[in-house]
Amino acid sequence: MKQHFTDEKTGIRYTLQGDYYLPDLALPAEEQQPIGIWGQRHLRHIKQNQRVLYTNLLTSGKLNSYLADINRQAEEMFSRLVKQMAEREGVTEQLKADNQMAWVGRMNNIRSRAIEIVNNDLIYT
Repeated sequence: MKQHFTDEKTGIRYTLQGDYYLPDLALPAEEQQPIGIWGQRHLRHIKQNQRVLYTNLLTSGKLNSYLADINRQAEEMFSRLVKQMAEREGVTEQLKADNQMAWVGRMNNIRSRAIEIVNNDLIYT
């Protein structure tokens, strides 16, 4: 038996694996972009809860760019929220200079709330 052959109708190449010929399939080439923590969280979410979306993105070769875009949007949203909340609540550089522990506590509170908002509105939807 031949190890490889190509179907003339479809143009698909097959390889002998044991007693069966299996198609030689490969995913389309995709430009690799770095994915941060937000993109990784969203990836975990769609793998577990939105399998059809995950499979469609993976097989179309768009998963990496989709996750990089989600990560970029989440970073921008997080930064904007932290800045807006800090301004609204009067957490300034002056407070940082006067009372560092109070500033750290308030900023940690603001960051935690911003993380919850980004997770709820963008990552786990």
